[in-house]
Amino acid sequence: QVQLVESGGGLVQAGGSLRLSCVASGSRFSILNMGWYRQAPEKQRELVAGISGGGITNYGDAVKGRFTISRDNAKNTLYLQMNSLKPEDTAVYYCNAGGTSTGGYYYAGGSWGQGTQVTVSS
Repeated sequence: QVQLVESGGGLVQAGGSLRLSCVASGSRFSILNMGWYRQAPEKQRELVAGISGGGITNYGDAVKGRFTISRDNAKNTLYLQMNSLKPEDTAVYYCNAGGTSTGGYYYAGGSWGQGTQVTVSS
């Protein structure tokens, strides 16, 4: 089982940027497929981005061209750089580990972080 701890959320104005981090422990991070999901109030959890152990990335349609997922295997850390933020990006963002990347989509695995709140004001 992988333990995940997110950080970096906060309040930002529309058009601004934030970088989320997720530190993983308890498993071989470098071989894990990883991803970010988000959940806004009264909405289903949705894929933000995924990255395979080999570094192949995929993104949800709502964030393509604005968000970038990356990983630092030496630090056991997953990142999400969020630029050009919009009010509709407001959500709790969750780190996920151990999923499956196929067909240009990251399907969540069983390990989740506690979530970090991102709020974008207009």
